[in-house]
Amino acid sequence: MRYSEIREFSSDDLQAKLQEARAELFNLRFQMATSQLDNTARVGQVKKDIARIQTEMRAREIAAAKAN
Repeated sequence: MRYSEIREFSSDDLQAKLQEARAELFNLRFQMATSQLDNTARVGQVKKDIARIQTEMRAREIAAAKAN
């Protein structure tokens, strides 16, 4: 997921995407521990997606604080 795509989501959608990504990361880690994971690079991709989502959420918090 690209950062430009993440910026287009609403705050509620970002929360939902964050929850989905965290659940996916949990499942990927579980698969890795049981040697069932085929694409190990997906773990890094999901971690980066989580970081991008959190970055956008924080940027919105800062912008809201400056507006007040």
